[in-house]
Amino acid sequence: MLKTILAIAGKPGLYRLVSRGKNMLIVESVSDKKRFPAYGNEKIISLDDIAMYTNEEDVPLRKVLASMKEKENGATATIDLKTASAQDLYDYLTAVLPDFDRERVHTSDIKKLIAWYNLLISAGMADFEEPQEPEADKQD
Repeated sequence: MLKTILAIAGKPGLYRLVSRGKNMLIVESVSDKKRFPAYGNEKIISLDDIAMYTNEEDVPLRKVLASMKEKENGATATIDLKTASAQDLYDYLTAVLPDFDRERVHTSDIKKLIAWYNLLISAGMADFEEPQEPEADKQD
């Protein structure tokens, strides 16, 4: 599911890939369902390609979102982004991803993560599990 959810630099929110055209993508806003073209000169990234820095190895965003879903019991995040201090944000992420790299993960990254999580949950897109690859028929 996260492969078709896109973040577009310079535009707030998240977008679902609807179709591909010549030199553009047709995307739909997750929040208000408005469709528009996104062109190749815009920085567009799939949420499936994003990972969070940790002290060991990078953790795919899908695992961080799944951990947030587990912490929040499938509801939107309890932390208020407008009033939360930097320490509150770091404490929240520590509860979700204890080993995150405190030097490379900034408060703006945590705010974006929580905002994206809330958008996805509100839109009913809460399937963060890795897609199962169909097993090939085993021949002996």
